Amino acid sequence: MVTMDLAAVTERYLDLIGRADEYGAVDLALGLIDEGVPAEDVLLRVVAAGQRRVGELWASNEWSVAREHGATAVSERVVAAVSGRVRPAATRGRVVVACADGEYHALPARIMAEVLRLRGWRVDFLGASVPGPHLITHLHQTGPDVVALGCTLATRLPRAHATISACQAVGVPVLAGGAGFGADGRYARLLGADAWAPTADAAADRLAAGLPSFPAAHDGGAAAARLGGEEYAYLARHRAELLSRVMDRLGEHTGEDLGHIADYLIAAMYVHDSVLFTDFVTWTCQVTAARNVPAESVVLGLRVLHDLLTDCPDTRVVLDQGVAAAQTCCAHHCAHHCADHCADHCADQRAETRV
Repeated sequence: MVTMDLAAVTERYLDLIGRADEYGAVDLALGLIDEGVPAEDVLLRVVAAGQRRVGELWASNEWSVAREHGATAVSERVVAAVSGRVRPAATRGRVVVACADGEYHALPARIMAEVLRLRGWRVDFLGASVPGPHLITHLHQTGPDVVALGCTLATRLPRAHATISACQAVGVPVLAGGAGFGADGRYARLLGADAWAPTADAAADRLAAGLPSFPAAHDGGAAAARLGGEEYAYLARHRAELLSRVMDRLGEHTGEDLGHIADYLIAAMYVHDSVLFTDFVTWTCQVTAARNVPAESVVLGLRVLHDLLTDCPDTRVVLDQGVAAAQTCCAHHCAHHCADHCADHCADQRAETRV
């Protein structure tokens, strides 16, 4: 094993994938392995770390969607190349790794699958958006020891819940992973998963230690029984109609933006946690600000949606909290913009004085 500054290597890797240089990125990763860097470190400290930067660069509008997609496609090829180069024998049990139904961010789950293989597990990687019934059929056919379920977007939590329950019903425990389950795994616990891990190496450690890791619920499962509810069901059933009505009033809004807002609202009502929604609103305002779109547009959309949902009092409360979060972002953005403007003005004044 060698000691190497992988932070510097990650910057080189980011440059390569940012230029969609597949051969260069693969050669870099395999070269590290040939030099003695563990394959797990290449996957986690170079590829995964590089992809986190890709997300940040897209959010800050420094990279386009096309560049981000190209970089991710290259990283998928790099992970496949690392898997082909290092093939340890399976010495542990069998794990099925799959993304929740509707979840198309497959790279984090793929990296987890490869880390588990490196740790000696036999892994069936089923890829993105695996429908629950088909996953259950696979479990019956293969008899794995555990399902590792990935969920990057919290909007997939209702379907993830159905999958978790179905797996457990046929006697297979579920290890949940991914940002969609919350930074601390709170939604994994709420949905009844047997365990949760924040990273691929933590997932491997958790499996080695055994499941389950969550203690029994003190409320006897009452919190899980309250998932969903009438307002959630109404929002899910009338999503398209509500979006159409909002669009009729807000021609400048895009359907995609409104769709994401609606989906996170629905997810928040499913788990009865307004923070899930307000965090998304804050993130959305930051992303739009980076693209010179004022957060006031988000506020307006939330208010129109609030006015339409006259029969959903709990949802209206969550929307009010979303409006407050967006207004806070507006204030921060205006303060920052004014500070920049004042700094530029003072610089101009100093220049004029020198002249």
